[in-house]
Amino acid sequence: MIMVRGVRGATTAAANDADSIRDAAYELMQALIAANEIDQEHVASVMFTTTPDLNATFPAAAARLLGWTQVALLGAQEIDCPNGVPLCIRVLIHWNTEKPLSEIRHVYMHGAQRLRPDLYPDNKIVIEDEGAPLR
Repeated sequence: MIMVRGVRGATTAAANDADSIRDAAYELMQALIAANEIDQEHVASVMFTTTPDLNATFPAAAARLLGWTQVALLGAQEIDCPNGVPLCIRVLIHWNTEKPLSEIRHVYMHGAQRLRPDLYPDNKIVIEDEGAPLR
């Protein structure tokens, strides 16, 4: 049975400039797609959020660079939480799939893994700065 599943991910940008934001979002999208074998034809929409310290560009531009030109994309700003992860980009992909929840792989990288310690190691992939995924 096909269900709509949420695939979450987060990363941090090196700085508040267009290239850093786009590069970080692009890397995260690539990791989410690879970890879950996502085909854009089955994606309903994607939501991107950034912390208030990131405003140089829209991270959704990364999805367009991946060729996702017909997928509905939306960007928003996170609340300014005092204990939040700075320079953080979050992604939520709404994906139509037959995979059960237990097989969805959420990706957290470059310091953003502290957002969801409750998921590790069951269905979260943490990618450290060296690029080696931990499961």
